[in-house]
Amino acid sequence: MSHKYTNDLINETSPYLLQHAHNPVNWKPWKPEVLEEAKKENKMLLISVGYSACHWCHVMEHESFEDSLVANLMNKHFVNIKVDREERPDVDQVYMNAVQIMTGSGGWPMNVVALPDGRPFWGGTYFKKEDWIKSLEQLIKVYNESPERVEEYAANLEKGMKGVDMVIPNPEKASFTVEEIQQAVNSWSTYFDGQKGGLNRAPKFMMPNNYHFLLRKAYQAQDQQLMDYVNLTLTKMAYGGIFDHIGGGFARYSVDAKWHVPHFEKMLYDNGQLVSLYSDAYLVTKNPLYKDVVYETLEFVKTEMTNEEGAFYSSLDADSDTAEGELEEGAFYVWKEEELKTLLKEDFALFKDYYNINDYGHWEHGNFVLIRNDSDEAIAEKHGLTIDALKAKLEAAKALLLIERNKRSRPRLDDKTLTSWNAWMLKGYTNAYQAFDEQAFLETAIKNANFIVDKQLRGDGGLNHSYKDGKSTINGYLEDYAAVIEAFITLYEATLDPKWLHTSRDLANYTFDHFFDDQSKMFFFTSDEDASLVTRNIDKADNVIPASNSVMAKNLFKLSHYYGNKKYLETSVQMLNNMKSDVIQYASGHSNWLDLMLNLSGDYYEIAIVGEDANAKVKEFNAQYIPNKLIVGSTTDSKLYLLENRYAENQTLIYVCVNSACKLPVSEVADAVKQLKRTL
Repeated sequence: MSHKYTNDLINETSPYLLQHAHNPVNWKPWKPEVLEEAKKENKMLLISVGYSACHWCHVMEHESFEDSLVANLMNKHFVNIKVDREERPDVDQVYMNAVQIMTGSGGWPMNVVALPDGRPFWGGTYFKKEDWIKSLEQLIKVYNESPERVEEYAANLEKGMKGVDMVIPNPEKASFTVEEIQQAVNSWSTYFDGQKGGLNRAPKFMMPNNYHFLLRKAYQAQDQQLMDYVNLTLTKMAYGGIFDHIGGGFARYSVDAKWHVPHFEKMLYDNGQLVSLYSDAYLVTKNPLYKDVVYETLEFVKTEMTNEEGAFYSSLDADSDTAEGELEEGAFYVWKEEELKTLLKEDFALFKDYYNINDYGHWEHGNFVLIRNDSDEAIAEKHGLTIDALKAKLEAAKALLLIERNKRSRPRLDDKTLTSWNAWMLKGYTNAYQAFDEQAFLETAIKNANFIVDKQLRGDGGLNHSYKDGKSTINGYLEDYAAVIEAFITLYEATLDPKWLHTSRDLANYTFDHFFDDQSKMFFFTSDEDASLVTRNIDKADNVIPASNSVMAKNLFKLSHYYGNKKYLETSVQMLNNMKSDVIQYASGHSNWLDLMLNLSGDYYEIAIVGEDANAKVKEFNAQYIPNKLIVGSTTDSKLYLLENRYAENQTLIYVCVNSACKLPVSEVADAVKQLKRTL
């Protein structure tokens, strides 16, 4: 194709940046030389941040960035920089903090105007074309006529930004109790939605690490009310339109309170974490719904999000083309009633009842988003069917609809590979293997782990963040290290291959060398080898993705056990102690920290398995939900810290240890489990 306009983004690999490569705006990527250009020309920086699957990013592009008059204004007065927030989460977070300080909220697209040195002084999210033009014209006027005012505001904002992620070390002796955890959960529970699950508001985000913690807390405390709430939430999410009932996998969030109408983009990081969550929930409940969710989600990932190298893609767009050729959110996923009648014929009545092709399931303009509201048992009884017959009819209907749906214009795929997101999906596959003993899941996990080692792990011991078209790029962030370490420890516990454990230790040591802040005793998000931004952030609050510091603190806790390393443990404890008041006051934003607090406030077990049947015994352990333990093992004599001098020929022995004291070794998993205390 020939294009009227082409800008510098044409040389990038990010699908999001490439989407803007033919805008009339003279976009440039975030690079040191671009920032130097702004300083030389004394031009304001206009920094626009988004991502490939973002619906409103596409809307603003179409309305403003494809308009030549808007582009002329931007090109004349600004150095315009486009940022893919997934490639550059460091840049995104710095300017998101600024926007939240200035406006009280944030989101994407995010648009910020900064001084030539990068210090922001104005920002917001989506703007209509008229508002965008008006805002830029006002900024140009102020910058030219009152530069001292702009400088003063930017300086004050910079101070505020530096305070957002400041961590002051807690000098008090570390102490973590079950009562404090319960206090945090009690405050949190006032926001629970007891009818539809999740929090009592809309939109609803799935927040996997929240429910992972609450599942564990309910199980260990034998709190049936809390367990019922967790299961209600997981069931309603699985029933909701937020889950793709035809093709598998979850969308990013629902815009309503009943998990019905999603923001249709599908993100790898959500699906990876949710596979882990539903796998663990299955171990607790043996609920077949949870197994179905895991299998259908992983089938989606295998079919649509995996390349030949074993790497996982990043996301699917919310938008796709309608039959009329218009780009529309959700067009690929929704159904008209007449269309379903024609396709399903005599099975339509059953399908209509099961997936609510009625007022409950209607979205807009005659479109339906499939949503369940009743159990298989209730529907089967109503229609006089056995469960097996019901499932057979539904599977046939879904297969037919999948074929038909695949004829539609598909959502755009963001085919870059991000190391941290791959690690969450790798962990999901490993947890699914542990729960269901499906060999194909383990094979996929190992293939992806080898991809990370072969393509993203550099010779100097560091990780790269992004991969596309055979190129490994962008120095890794703390989230890359934290997620890979966690995934590799999980893979070790499933395979007993020490390669994964030792690689985790080496990566942890690398983070101490390049990310650790001696003053706060936390880890910076960026390496000391990266170019400086306005501020150097410390990622500490758990969100849809858990904070890289909370993941890192949990990793160091585990690695301290595996290697007998006191430095790891001291750092982990200090990190949690630094966060303690925030964790207790705002539990939903610190649930991964709370999970670590559970480790430190109750018994935490080391389970060492040594002997030729070690792998079989590990499988038995992994088929049970035991959240307060780590597994270490070998089929031969091993020099690992927890395995030394424990090998005995012709025997497979299981050692259960807690607080540096070990029970008598046993040979059967059932006997070892009896030595464990579940409750808090």
